[in-house]
Amino acid sequence: MAELIDPRLGDIEDDASSTKRRSLFAMAGSLLAEISLPKLVLAWLLLIVLPGILLGLAPLIISGWLAALSRKIAAPLDEIWPLLVLILVIVAGYLGGRPLYRLAESGFWSLNSVAVQPGYALCRESLRHLVERVLRGRSDAESRARLRAATAAGAGLMLFGIALSVVLLAWPASRWLGAVADLAAPQRLIVPALANAVVIVSGYLAAAALVWGLADAVMDQPRDLLGFDHVPPGVRTWRIAHLSDLHVVGERYGFRIESGRSGPRGNGKLEHVLARLEQIHRDQPLDFVLVTGDVTDAGRSAEWAEFMSALARYPRLAARTFLLPGNHDVNVVDRANPARLDLPTSPGRRLRQVRALSAMAAVQGASTQVIDPDTKRIGGTLFNALERHRAHIAAFADTGSVRLSMGLAALWDELFPMVILPDSEDGLGILLINSTAETHFSFTNALGLVSSTQARRILTALELFPHTHWILAIHHHLIEYPKLATALSERIGTALINGSWFVRQLQPMGQRIVTMHGHRHIDWIGTCGSVRIVSAPSPVMEATNEQATHFYIHRLAIGAEGRLLLAEPERVEIPGEDGMPA
Repeated sequence: MAELIDPRLGDIEDDASSTKRRSLFAMAGSLLAEISLPKLVLAWLLLIVLPGILLGLAPLIISGWLAALSRKIAAPLDEIWPLLVLILVIVAGYLGGRPLYRLAESGFWSLNSVAVQPGYALCRESLRHLVERVLRGRSDAESRARLRAATAAGAGLMLFGIALSVVLLAWPASRWLGAVADLAAPQRLIVPALANAVVIVSGYLAAAALVWGLADAVMDQPRDLLGFDHVPPGVRTWRIAHLSDLHVVGERYGFRIESGRSGPRGNGKLEHVLARLEQIHRDQPLDFVLVTGDVTDAGRSAEWAEFMSALARYPRLAARTFLLPGNHDVNVVDRANPARLDLPTSPGRRLRQVRALSAMAAVQGASTQVIDPDTKRIGGTLFNALERHRAHIAAFADTGSVRLSMGLAALWDELFPMVILPDSEDGLGILLINSTAETHFSFTNALGLVSSTQARRILTALELFPHTHWILAIHHHLIEYPKLATALSERIGTALINGSWFVRQLQPMGQRIVTMHGHRHIDWIGTCGSVRIVSAPSPVMEATNEQATHFYIHRLAIGAEGRLLLAEPERVEIPGEDGMPA
């Protein structure tokens, strides 16, 4: 009997979170109707209000402690008890001061990543989008570059004015000096503490916006690469297959979150990509197969199992494959519901991180090094770094315990960047960078951020090997492309929040690095100053099963004066297929 509908073709439910099938306004409407307000309020309290209170309390507690200490020092020492009190105060200050400083610092950077840097990026890209839409078709590439610079400066000035106004409004409610008597009624400190936090963060934003805006305005703007390098005969070259955004699903006929029914069913396209790579490697060997994130569609166990099973059928490819996490591997809370959010205490995000680490350890654990956080030198392998946490990770994956999750909190951050060392001092290495922002909301899962701590480790690795050349592999695009965007959401919902800053850190090393990323599924190669940027198309997304896709094999070599050469890449076509997945 014929079916009324073919379940293999999906239906409207498969388009619930698809940005290709539904507008952001439609998705926002669903989000407002379905979101859990109590959970949203609790998440807001934990992510914004609590860090704000801790940050605002810091000057009150520190000033109160210093006042008490000064009084004890000034008191006559003709009796022993004042001396004992003084010693107790010093000990309490020593033991409590450092945790207080760490809490204040953590609160400040939490607010910075949640509100300050995204606020600047939103203002800058909104202004750029508005200007470009007004001048659409009436400006060339150079004019657009000047406009990008001018709008960055304008955004900095606008945010400076807004943040300064907030400082002036919050200042009357702020209080900066505390006393021991405040401990009798600590609830009275909540309002001044919040006002202090608003003043501190807004003051920082006012100053930072000016600095960021000026720095973004005077830096080199991104441009299309005008030409590829000529590789002289006889020099050593490396062949790198650059894949990204495979979005593996866990069902035979499953659809992807973003594409819905506008994209492929199942994982047949991935199988075709791997088979084609195996053929290429047999004819002309590859040095690396680099997958720059979004290996899975939502970081679920079944999706990782499907990817690992597919890769295991090609052991020669698996031996030279290296992965890094993308936002879909870590930040998607619910693939079918953009209104879902994780509380900071939920095990969901930590479980997704553990799954990604488990897959990376299985694929590259023995050939990837980590940077020792204490010595700042190259440490042991990824496998060894995870081995001592094996029992802890297994227990957490089995129980989802909040206590065990807190014990693993620092592990994820300490492992990045992962390092693939060169086989010689002047060879080619790879740094695998984590750019997934700390988000707990499906609707904001695409945001990216490179922490200042990780950036320092990246620069440390580059300085430790001054003659080595590097591929910097990252998921998010470092900077917005010099192309006209069709929607504002393309500019502000997916970019690396601090990408301009990160590019400026890399400029001194630009001659010996090439950055490779994915995320936007866009085929683009360009430059930003001395930094060359390679954006990978997805060989799976943006096309149904019947349509062709492609990816690239890049060829790198060492040129004169130690410059890393980027040759014209080889485009590999993956033809469409008829019928359903096998």
